[in-house]
Amino acid sequence: MSETIISLTELEEAINYWRIQRPATGEECALSPEVNALADVYAVMIIERTHAVDLDAVGKEARQLIDAWRKIRTPQNA
Repeated sequence: MSETIISLTELEEAINYWRIQRPATGEECALSPEVNALADVYAVMIIERTHAVDLDAVGKEARQLIDAWRKIRTPQNA
């Protein structure tokens, strides 16, 4: 997959990574800001029934989180 595009599957992997890094907190199990930013992108993709999205179309925070996740994932998982 191109560095400027993220698939729905990749986004799910990124969300799961950030959920482990920054778990939900409090009695209400509020999402961390990182997971929330990625969940917004995920929701739009589901509503629009898209399988991939151009990263230029997502918010700055989500893009930074995706870029950070891509840098840490191992080549065998890529």
